[in-house]
Amino acid sequence: MRKSASPREGTAARPALLADTAADLMTAPAVSLPDTAIIPEAVALLIEKGFHAAPVINAAGRPVGVLSTTDILLYAGQKSDRLPVREIMTPAVFSVAPDTPASKVVDEFLALKVHQLFVVDKAGVLIGVISTLDVLRRLGRAAA
Repeated sequence: MRKSASPREGTAARPALLADTAADLMTAPAVSLPDTAIIPEAVALLIEKGFHAAPVINAAGRPVGVLSTTDILLYAGQKSDRLPVREIMTPAVFSVAPDTPASKVVDEFLALKVHQLFVVDKAGVLIGVISTLDVLRRLGRAAA
């Protein structure tokens, strides 16, 4: 009588990241908010796109922070609606170059405990965004 192989033996498939670089993972062009946008404009963009957060860029196109629904909720009712988003955004910018290896991108997500990484060119200009959902979309099945 032959013993059958367990799911972990033989040719069982396992998830593999089907991307080589950050450029393969990113969504481009990036939907972003200018740092001069006011709160109602930001809320309208987030609702229209179905996003929970968006990068905030300065006049040169460089990311200066991220505005999330949490930032908006923390702000709600405390300040004028005419306030620019740069006043309530989270000023943290976590970015990678387009040629960053995909495995390093995953390592960055885990180390930084963030849901988005910005992809910037050599001049620091925002060219794309990678979300954890973008990474999950690139998971496929590879032979063990």
